[in-house]
Amino acid sequence: MPATAKRIEIAAQKQLRPIVRDYFLNLDAAASDPARRVAWCTSIGPCEILTALGFEVYFPENHGALLGARKVSHEYIPRAVAAGYCAESCSYMTSDIGSALAGFSPLTEAFGIAGPPKPDLLVYSTNQCREVQDWWGFFGRRHEVPVLGITPPTHLGDVTAEHISFVRGELARLIDIIETHFGMKLNENHLTEVVARSSRASTLWNQILDTARVRPATFTFFDGLFHMSPVILMRGSQTAIDYYEVLLAEMSMRVRDGVGAVPNERYRVYWEGMPIWPKLREMSDKFFDLRAVVAASTYCNSWAFERFDGGDPLEWMAKTSIAIFINRDERFKQEFLVDMFDRFDIDGAIFHNARTCPNNTNSRFGMAQRLRDEQDRPILVFDGDLSDLRFFSTAQTMTNIEAFIEQLEERKR
Repeated sequence: MPATAKRIEIAAQKQLRPIVRDYFLNLDAAASDPARRVAWCTSIGPCEILTALGFEVYFPENHGALLGARKVSHEYIPRAVAAGYCAESCSYMTSDIGSALAGFSPLTEAFGIAGPPKPDLLVYSTNQCREVQDWWGFFGRRHEVPVLGITPPTHLGDVTAEHISFVRGELARLIDIIETHFGMKLNENHLTEVVARSSRASTLWNQILDTARVRPATFTFFDGLFHMSPVILMRGSQTAIDYYEVLLAEMSMRVRDGVGAVPNERYRVYWEGMPIWPKLREMSDKFFDLRAVVAASTYCNSWAFERFDGGDPLEWMAKTSIAIFINRDERFKQEFLVDMFDRFDIDGAIFHNARTCPNNTNSRFGMAQRLRDEQDRPILVFDGDLSDLRFFSTAQTMTNIEAFIEQLEERKR
């Protein structure tokens, strides 16, 4: 990369910071107001129901990612281990539990609040993993509040009408329990409105990700990790829609003007698996310097749901919650990746073997090798973790990435 090459910053990013700040300040205010209620929810859980019922919704997985991004997870994981949690289990969970036991939160420095809001209710879905059930259980006991969850069928090939009907029934029962416990009543029209907004934000997010299909790519995986926060934290809100309309307009302008996220883009890479939160900047800089754009990822596409065109909002929620990539079988996942490689004109793929996240690691049962053989594309598999740096070697990984890019260069020759 020429020494004069510089990143072209995304202008919309300046608007996102105060939006995220206001989200956390609102949660903090709600937790101290007896007239308001706070619910904790998994990131691809039934948050639309909670929003429609009037809860302010908080996502602990985001707090786990923040601990990783601030490079402090390793300080708090031992606290959870001392409390009986395995050091090889989800580092989001162990760092979050450990930080709570230590009375620390990165939210204090970032937003001036004491930490996560005290919950009135915790709701999970095991569509991602079973760890969330135990994670939520810890905080349910700690705060002495109800913990409710749905347990949809997992590792699905085709998503059938029977699957959707089963999960819809679980969502309906969840609503009944919450209504009874808190003495409230869900307005079905309001739920439909929330789901429509959730779907609209998700559709916009998908369109933004798709702008990276052009050459040069407008957007990278590392950009996506920052800009995905509204579709996770504020799903179902007009705020998320408004922000993504601004961001999509900017990315569309980049397409028209030929503005790339990586100047003089030469290689296009796919990222399969979890981010390495403590090393995002270093990884981003490495690919930038190598003129390689990480143009697409499974992770950022996790919140690109099917569009809601009216009808039964619970059926839409049921279908989207089990149709997600992490909840599917090996055949579906491999076909999905092949399609993404083709759509984004990918030269080679990277599989991150996240040591404490087997549920979102797809290199352990031969898939990477099958794709390497069947697709004739270079594929790199390396060890790491979403938060726990015990499992990551910076020097070894950077050397492997350099060798991987050299392999892509040889193929271009």
